[in-house]
Parts: sequence; C-alpha cells; structure tokens
Amino acid sequence: MITRLSLPELAETLQSSHAVEELSAAHGTPAVIVEYEHDDTTLGTLGSRPCIAIATRPGATMADRPPDWADLVVANDDPRLDAVIATIERAPIASVAVAVLLRGGDGRSIDDGLVAESAVYSMLQSGPEFATWRQSTSFDMHPVEESSAVMIERDGDSLAITLNRPRRHNAFTPAMRDGLTEALQLALCDPTIDHVTLQGAGPSFCSGGDLATFGSFDDPASAHIVRLTRSPARLMAQLTERFGERFEVRLHGACMGAGIELAAFASQVVAHRDARISLPEVALGLVPGAGGTVSIPARIGRHRTLLLALGGSIDATTALDWGLVDAITDNAAGQL
Repeated sequence: MITRLSLPELAETLQSSHAVEELSAAHGTPAVIVEYEHDDTTLGTLGSRPCIAIATRPGATMADRPPDWADLVVANDDPRLDAVIATIERAPIASVAVAVLLRGGDGRSIDDGLVAESAVYSMLQSGPEFATWRQSTSFDMHPVEESSAVMIERDGDSLAITLNRPRRHNAFTPAMRDGLTEALQLALCDPTIDHVTLQGAGPSFCSGGDLATFGSFDDPASAHIVRLTRSPARLMAQLTERFGERFEVRLHGACMGAGIELAAFASQVVAHRDARISLPEVALGLVPGAGGTVSIPARIGRHRTLLLALGGSIDATTALDWGLVDAITDNAAGQL
C-alpha cells in the first residue's frame, strides 16, 4: 500500500522510533507520497529505510532541486506518477531495493558501486518477484546466436566494436558479454589504438538482457562472482578514463537495460532520433545489473535514474535534455 503523508507527518514519523518501522515494504508500505509546497526541513535522507519517498507538488519538474529526503520528485498531475505507482505495486521489493541502492551511491567509487549493484541483483534473483516473473513468462530457452556476437574492425588507429545479434535486437547474452569483454580488453591493451566506437548491428543498439538467459545461473552467489570477474562495465569505465571523448557509443532503436547502462559509462554518447531508452529490470523483480546504478546517476542524478527505472521509457530528446546522451543525429543507424 502506498501511503500519502504531509511533510510534517513524514518528519514526525521519522522522529518516532516506533512509527518509523511503518515506513517499510515489510510492513506493507513500500512508498510514501509526500505533498509539499516548500521544503524547509532538515530531514536528510531516509538512509537505509526500505521505503521510497516520492515528493509531489504543483508544477514540480525534474529540473527542480530535489529535497534531500526525496527519492523522486514529480508534479501532482504528471502521468508518469501513475506508471511509478504501478511498478511499485507490481514489484515492491525490487522497487525499494533500487531506491535504497541509488540513495547510497553518493561517495562510492565505480568499483564499490558495481559490487553493491551486483550483490543486490544477485539477492533479488532468488526473491519471490523474480520467481513470479519467470513462472508467468514463456520464452525461447535456446536463443539463436549469431556466428560472432561481437565484431571488431580496425581502421588505422581506430577500433570499431559492433554488437552483432541483429535478429534479437542485440539482446545481451553471456556470449555477447564475453565477446564485448575481450574487445574492450583489446582496446585497453593496444597502445596504437587512439579512438574506439561501440555500436549495434540491425534495428537496435541493444534491447537489454536476452530473456532466455535471465536466471540461467547455478546459484546467485556464483553469478555474483562471474559478474564481477567478467565486467564490461568496469572496462567501459576504464576505457573512458583513458580515451575520454575518443571513446564514443552510438545508440539507435531499442536501448534497454544493458543497452543504456553500459553506454552511459562513455564520455561521448550519440543517439539516433529513433532511440528509445528504458530500464525494465524492476518490473521483472530485479534492479539494473549491468552497471546502470553507477553509470546513469553519474550523468543524470539518482532521482531521474529512479524515475527511469520505475516510470517507463524516454525518447532521445528527453535523454539529451537530461544529459543521458550528448548529441542527437539523424544519420542512419546512429552513425555520424
């Protein structure tokens, strides 16, 4: 149940050692909607409390400076609020998990953030919401792999890396993860490479994790170790540190889950006008697991990241306005 409180009521609740326990998904309150006109409190954040604080007021926009205590700020009449509420009601545990994870992100290093994200992701893989999603979803358990899930092409001192499962909109699989890891390692190890681009073949850059591989693990703990061992996210961050804007990601079509989480690590992200960006993992009972709780807040802040995780997709224009991408192009396949 999502509870509505005034700002004084929230302050009073947080000051009560007994009442504060009611702000918890464990007590049936995964979120509170707090209506306010002016934030003149010194509440701080909700910390580790497992409850999402949604701040609403007339005319609020995502450009407003959010109150410290809020996980999300939206206008009372913003249609995205209904989408956020629906997602929280569908997957309250995962919704709270991503909000708390984002709340604690300030001050974490990239490596620390990736460890925290993977740990939460792995825990949720053994949770009831992910189990319910898997039981209610039918999909091909044997996805067709292309001859090479990732292609690399060298032209002088430039390296082009292409995700290559076009018939599946470049849905991310373990084979693609391994191929991308090897390509990124090559770019980092070869001192003669001076420019790197990452793009996708076919109609989309990357439609996120291939659903047939979701949950295809021996156990969540082992999956956590594998995720930290072969981490394209960590390599993307290292490549950005080395190359800066000479490392460019080109987005087009569906850019879901890993398709935006990895891209956001790059210094230069160019989106075709047809790009559609989303983080669908929470609706599956999970949190973003390809580095998105690290890379995306670094670009757009934790409040907009939570809105993206709970409130649906955004287009290229919105992504540019938020700072999630750096430029928009009309050229085919997102290439300049």
